[in-house]
Amino acid sequence: MTAPGRRRALRGPRGERGSGLVEVVWAGVILLVPLVWIVVSVFTVQRGAFATSGAARAAGRAYVLAPSDGLGAARARAAARQVFRDQGIGDQGFAMSVSCTPFPHQCHSGTSVVTVTIRARIDLPLLPSILGGGAPTFKVDAAHTVPVGQYQEIRRAAD
Repeated sequence: MTAPGRRRALRGPRGERGSGLVEVVWAGVILLVPLVWIVVSVFTVQRGAFATSGAARAAGRAYVLAPSDGLGAARARAAARQVFRDQGIGDQGFAMSVSCTPFPHQCHSGTSVVTVTIRARIDLPLLPSILGGGAPTFKVDAAHTVPVGQYQEIRRAAD
């Protein structure tokens, strides 16, 4: 006959049955949630960088195709706004600047080269206010340079 204490030691404690499964599930959830947030954040920043680059290109083309500098700025802003909307980012956090060389105040003359620069703020998603107070942001920028005559029709003189 064996003592009752010895018999119990061979079987193991009865209160620990099935707890390994619970621990693995909790560890998986604790590790999976931050991993999902990191992946979603990386994709959001990539989408923002792609939108900023596309917005700079579209704004440069729209500016050069316009007949005047004032109308060009309005069309460029509208084109950039549309690109940001197409990417699902919204247009609340971008700034656009236009520079021209060699004629800084006459972009649509002669052999001007127009450079459009777009700066955007990309907010990271799914961060509760308890953890940081507000959503962290990434700042991205892109520039596109276009010669004035590249997208304009050239009229030939009658022979």
